[in-house]
Formats: sequence, C-alpha cells, structure tokens
Amino acid sequence: MSIVDNLEAMLKRGQDSALLRYSLGAEYLKADETEQALEHLGEAVRLDPGYSAAWKLFGKALSALGRHAEAIDALDRGIAVAEAKGDIQAAKEMRVFRKRAERALSDAG
Repeated sequence: MSIVDNLEAMLKRGQDSALLRYSLGAEYLKADETEQALEHLGEAVRLDPGYSAAWKLFGKALSALGRHAEAIDALDRGIAVAEAKGDIQAAKEMRVFRKRAERALSDAG
C-alpha cells in the first residue's frame, strides 16, 4: 500500500484534518497529480487558515496549473500567516514562488 493509499484510507475513515490534507496534497504534488493536490491543499488551508506550509504548497499547485493570479493571492495570504507566526523561512520561500507567479502572469499577458 502506498503512502497516498494509506492517507486516503485515513480520510475515508473520517480522520480528516489539515495535516492529513496537507500530507495528501504534498504526495499528489510529488506524483505530478496537481489537480488532486490542489483539492487537498485547498481543504487544508480551509481547515486551518494559519497553516503556512499548506499555503505555500497551495500557491505552488495553483501556479503549476497556470492559475497565477490565484497563486499570488494564496501566497500573499501564506506570507502574512508565516510572518505572523515568525516562520521566516516559509515566508521567504513563498516570496520566491510569488515572484515566479508574477513573472508567469506578466509573460502570459
């Protein structure tokens, strides 16, 4: 049984949480299953709006799907959350992802 299978089984058993959704999203991103990753990461930030790591991957997934304006919004929220928590490294990484999304958005326009 794969990690994803184990995590999906936990979800089916009703063990839903922001951490579980983040973990599923991260695994789906690794597997290049970005749509499924986005679904779980979106739920992770809905369940815990203060989860800076989930915001980072949520923004990354949105950008990977070409949804750069949404990615910028998500990353802005994530940066604010990370800074409020003192999570400087996460904020720094999200700023890098945000710049890439801005560049992709301006290149597309």
